[in-house]
Amino acid sequence: MKTSRKSLTLILAMVAMLLVAAMPARADRVKDLAQVAAVRTNQLIGYGVVVGLQGTGDGSDITFTIQSIKSVLNRMGVSVDSPLSDFETAVTGGAKLDLKNAAAVMVTAELPAFAKPGQRIDVTVSAMGKATNLRGGTLLLTAMRGVDGETYAIAQGSLTATGIDAAAAGSKVAIGVPTAGRIPDGATVERMVETPFDRSAEVVFNVHRKDFTTTNAIVSAINQRFGGDMARAIDGISLAVRAPMDITQRVAFMSLIENLDVRPGEPPARVVVNARTGTVVISNNVRVSAAAVSHGTISVAIAATNEVSQPNAFAGGQTAAVQNATVEVQEPNKPMFLFQPGVDLRSIVDAVNQVGASPSSLIAILEALKTAGSLRAELVVI
Repeated sequence: MKTSRKSLTLILAMVAMLLVAAMPARADRVKDLAQVAAVRTNQLIGYGVVVGLQGTGDGSDITFTIQSIKSVLNRMGVSVDSPLSDFETAVTGGAKLDLKNAAAVMVTAELPAFAKPGQRIDVTVSAMGKATNLRGGTLLLTAMRGVDGETYAIAQGSLTATGIDAAAAGSKVAIGVPTAGRIPDGATVERMVETPFDRSAEVVFNVHRKDFTTTNAIVSAINQRFGGDMARAIDGISLAVRAPMDITQRVAFMSLIENLDVRPGEPPARVVVNARTGTVVISNNVRVSAAAVSHGTISVAIAATNEVSQPNAFAGGQTAAVQNATVEVQEPNKPMFLFQPGVDLRSIVDAVNQVGASPSSLIAILEALKTAGSLRAELVVI
């Protein structure tokens, strides 16, 4: 019975080893590594007016807000530029427009690729005057234009502002940004952006990150799957693929390509340092040549004690306060650690952890290694 159990365990171990050996190497889909050059978003921008605010608008000090409201009212047949009659002047006191419940805003949006007229997209609304809160406001009809000046969408709707700004009795609480909000599905697409996707003989893919190895791997995978010279590399970031001219066949062909599994190239050795937060990210390919590192800090502690000097009763002196200071200098004995030639990421982390280096100390060590020429990686400080 014991022998059979040992045999079963041995068999299971051998099967597990075979399964591990049979597992394919790490691969990513083409759609995660590259994108079609013609398939891109387009930025839209517009100028509009938000109304319905609770006294948090621009007020009467912003000239362009008043001009915008007058323009909207004039288009609706309401004349606000005509002189007031004697009766209206007596009733209103000749007051000017006071737009505390309105605000001038900039409206931005991203028009997705292949967006068709009638589809809805999200818009972002941001105050550009003295408005302090857009919560509860409604955006009036706003034209969304592209970089060519043409109108591609029309926006209107109620804002969703998550920011809070409250003040009372000298206290103020601010959470988020109340002067910006979003309108989900707030714009209707009115015009389609022309793309060469359905007309060009070749479809161009752009790799997300410049890498000759990844580009070559994608080209090889496409040619291996469909045969011949279906794909060709243009440079280290782009490749062209011959595609059917029939749009239905082209879409099906693109679906097959973007789901191909490709083993991308290893990223370059890079160390990213965020000096503000003390975050350090080290990629897997970082190597260090032979180097000896010693890191330590000198701390100076000054302690002050206050004492009272009481003279002898028959000496005729006066009581006085005396301050005594003690200065102590400490220099911890930090051990020196040695990097052997070609050490990998694990060795670097282990060596730094052994000396108990803080994130700021680790940043200083990495910068010193880069200056000394021992760090075989790109050091990026953000």
